[in-house]
Amino acid sequence: MKQLKIILSGGGTGGHIFPAVAIANEIKKIVPDSDILFVGALGKMEMEKIPAAGYKIIGVPIAGLQRKFTLSNFKLPFLVVASLLKTKKIINEFKPDVVVGTGGFASGPVLRAANNKGVPTLIQEQNSYAGITNKILSKKAQKICVAYEGMERFFPKEKIILTGNPVRQDVIQVSEKKNEGLKFFKLDPKKQTILVIGGSLGARTINESIAGGLLELEKRNIQLIWQTGKTYYDSAKSLTRKYADRNIFSFDFISRMDLAYAVADIVISRAGASSISELCNIGMPCVLVPSPNVAEDHQTKNAMALVNKNAALLVKDNEADVSLIKVALDLLSNKDKQEDLKKNISSMAFHDSATIIAKEVLKLANYNSQ
Repeated sequence: MKQLKIILSGGGTGGHIFPAVAIANEIKKIVPDSDILFVGALGKMEMEKIPAAGYKIIGVPIAGLQRKFTLSNFKLPFLVVASLLKTKKIINEFKPDVVVGTGGFASGPVLRAANNKGVPTLIQEQNSYAGITNKILSKKAQKICVAYEGMERFFPKEKIILTGNPVRQDVIQVSEKKNEGLKFFKLDPKKQTILVIGGSLGARTINESIAGGLLELEKRNIQLIWQTGKTYYDSAKSLTRKYADRNIFSFDFISRMDLAYAVADIVISRAGASSISELCNIGMPCVLVPSPNVAEDHQTKNAMALVNKNAALLVKDNEADVSLIKVALDLLSNKDKQEDLKKNISSMAFHDSATIIAKEVLKLANYNSQ
């Protein structure tokens, strides 16, 4: 039997990268000698994260349209053409059996090139509101794996499979890791802990709100694990340094998110699809602060899918500076509310998403793994 060859494309943020890696890992588990190649956007975080996960990646010179007027927008048509030419060359030389897109700038040209060559494509749409690129690509895709019900308003119904979002398995298997986490972060087991995660790139509003609430957290004797992102880390570090003896800590990036989740009583987070899927799988009470700086305001729609089922609390980005700390502390002091949120968010979890999607990829490749 000839070697199975798969291209995956997804990047820009962890929300597109982690699902792609999870799918690749699952394909490798089922077909160990498969040849997997990633295609990403030059200069974006996938160019670092994918090799760290053990996979080859080729970068293309694609970029996104800036919402405000900027000279870089004039370069965009040239970058699109250059990326289409490069992805066409990649498809011709690598000869994939299937191409999988999980979102991000590079996904568009790669799936377009695959469609033009007659290579089967699968889209993995993480959000409850589909972006314009995926809506266009869906017309020629063979399968569309989604995480929310009701996605037939964006995609052809007969192509949709409700799979949920693949998540990092090491991150969600946290139930037995609390003691390890307490030691790792040097925390007091008798105190309550808030975990703050603003997404892989950081979140200005959340960071400013937390910075403004540090004194209140200290007064209430609350421990804090605060992932700031690189941009905000220096200013956060200078603030938290004086509270270190009160177990208030900041990090630019948390390498052991599994241990951070294991010790947290509640989580404050953006409402990116990957973060929400992880929180559902862990069963974590959370306060979501959707980013307003995303296409079609999809993070608010992601968050509302949980809020409408009493599975999470929501604080609007433009109200966070006034109400985020208060909402979080109220939740921390309300055990009944925490239990309700835990039960309801757990009921929204999809398990084995990566396995289900990997098997769909193998079907498209006409690969019999038996």
